[in-house]
Amino acid sequence: MSKIAVCPGSFDPVTLGHLDIIKRGASVFEKVYVCVLNNSSKQPLFSVEERLELLREVTQDLPNVEVDSFKGLLIDYAASKNAKVVLRGLRAVSDFEYEMQITAMNRKLNEDIETLFMMTNSQYSFLSSSIVKEAAKYKGNISDLVPAAVDRELKKKFTEL
Repeated sequence: MSKIAVCPGSFDPVTLGHLDIIKRGASVFEKVYVCVLNNSSKQPLFSVEERLELLREVTQDLPNVEVDSFKGLLIDYAASKNAKVVLRGLRAVSDFEYEMQITAMNRKLNEDIETLFMMTNSQYSFLSSSIVKEAAKYKGNISDLVPAAVDRELKKKFTEL
C-alpha cells in the first residue's frame, strides 16, 4: 500500500489547527501533499499563490510535505499523486456530517482511495480560518492561533483594506 496522503483545504489562511493536522500526518505518512483548493462557495482573502507561499513557509521544516494546488476533483488529484489516502481534520461532530458526504462521493468516484479523519488537538477545536480572519480584521490578537508568518500577512492585508 502507498504511504502517500493528500491533505486538502482552502487554507485561507492556514491556522495552527491546520498545521497540527499537517505535522501529525507527516509523522504517519511517507509523503503528504498539502493541496490548496479554491472553494467557489467562499470569497478568499488570500490568493491561491499567497496561500501556497504561506504554507511553504510554515511547513519548510517538514521534508516529506509538499505544498501544491489543484483545480478539479480532489480524487483525481490524489490518484495523479499515487495517494491512497485523503487526510482530513475534524474539529467537532458538526464537521463530520459535511465530511461524510464528501467522503461518500469520493468513494463512489474512486473506491481505491480512502479518507482518514484525524481529530484536531482539543486546543484548536474552535478554530477556523473564518474566525481568525474576523478577529484579525478588528485587530484582535491571533498570535497564538496562527503561525507568525500568517499573523504578519493578516496584519498587512487588513492595513491595506
